[in-house]
Amino acid sequence: MNWITRFIKPKIKSLFKKKSSDSKEALWTTCECKNLLYKDDLFKNLSVCPTCGFHHKLSCEERFKVFFDNKEYEILKTPLPKDDPLKFPMYSEKLKQARKKTNQSDAILIADGKLEGIRITVGAQNFNFIGGAVGAASGEAFIHGVQYAIDNKTPFIFFSCSGGQKMQEGAIALMQMTRTVLAVNELKKNNLPFIVVMCNPTTGGVSASFATLGDILIGESSKAIIAFAGARVIANTVKEELPKDFQTADFVKEHGGLDLVVERKYLRPTIFTLLSILLKKREVKAISETDNVTNLKETLPKTSKAV
Repeated sequence: MNWITRFIKPKIKSLFKKKSSDSKEALWTTCECKNLLYKDDLFKNLSVCPTCGFHHKLSCEERFKVFFDNKEYEILKTPLPKDDPLKFPMYSEKLKQARKKTNQSDAILIADGKLEGIRITVGAQNFNFIGGAVGAASGEAFIHGVQYAIDNKTPFIFFSCSGGQKMQEGAIALMQMTRTVLAVNELKKNNLPFIVVMCNPTTGGVSASFATLGDILIGESSKAIIAFAGARVIANTVKEELPKDFQTADFVKEHGGLDLVVERKYLRPTIFTLLSILLKKREVKAISETDNVTNLKETLPKTSKAV
């Protein structure tokens, strides 16, 4: 065996293995338009492709860094129920892998910070954490964020990005749809603005519950997919050919499902303007009404004891 076989070939293989297996260390990424993009330049452009305008997915922390003033925010500690309540096959291993990959305990993170000087509470979903799927932990995180907003009288902004509820948690995951809807109702009883930014994709039980209950509904980019069931499922059900732009943010807005479609670079000024209007309206209403701070723990149904 010569030195090329013993040393050079293994070295070349290891270099390629490192580049392909650890995407975090890679300096380049590929866009949907097939262009090769330098990661640092892409993030400086808010993770939007400068060629085709495609909005790449952001992690929760990346989202907070581009949204809060001066990248300053505090991640709130949220309740973490027992893992794998139904002992679903391979689910525990999936959770371990997702936590290692994202450095998050669950798909939803809640943060406190400021937007142009206005104190706000912000929640975000990380699609890289099992598709942003909602289970007991996500439900608890969302409700904790709402309670924090009520306690501190701040607007609540949420960036949805999810495939729906977790099949691995069955009825416990479906129960979070009801609990999060009740939480939003309590937020509105306290006259606090609730703005939802639907990112690509926002589907399933998330779009069928809290994500569509905002005072203002915003689609992030015109091509963001916003739906309940997938287009293929619908096409096979109705036996009709669907429009090419079916379920995109532009299509949903045109049919009354969204108030605005806003590109990522314009989200900060747009939401600041909306909050300025909504908060003034709240101040006027507060003159004739006394604020009642609600304790969500007393009003929401409890998650199963198994959780």
